[in-house]
Amino acid sequence: MKFFRKALIVLLISAGCSPMEIDDQMPVVDLSLDGAFPISCDTLYQGESFTWQVRFTDNVELGSYSLEIHHNFDHHAHSTELVSCELDPVKEAVNPFHTIMDFEIPLGSREYIVNETLSIPLSDGNGELDTGDYHFFIHLTDREGWSTQKGLSIKILRRL
Repeated sequence: MKFFRKALIVLLISAGCSPMEIDDQMPVVDLSLDGAFPISCDTLYQGESFTWQVRFTDNVELGSYSLEIHHNFDHHAHSTELVSCELDPVKEAVNPFHTIMDFEIPLGSREYIVNETLSIPLSDGNGELDTGDYHFFIHLTDREGWSTQKGLSIKILRRL
């Protein structure tokens, strides 16, 4: 009888210690989605809204994401850019547009499609915003803390 009790205890302990799934992979920013926007070399227009659409995936669970849009008037590069876009001549920033937005992804998500309506203003409290070369920089983090960045070269222009 003691043997069966010990065997039962060992069985219960080992059942509670099943191996956990180890997250050793970075999340993925997928721009191959039909309708993905923007992609490298796209143009956004001041005073107009656009729909940001991209797919995020992770092997275990997604966490959060952020978007930063900043000027590229000095032609700096982000190592994630694979496409070369035609750039305007280098110039000094006078009143560049800059924004950072943070977003949460619903708990338990392994896939999430961003479908956010955003807009670029014509001006701010300092006057009209600079047009030209910008970066659309996506930062994606999974629940474990792995992160992926995707930098896209875009233009922000004003319609005439």
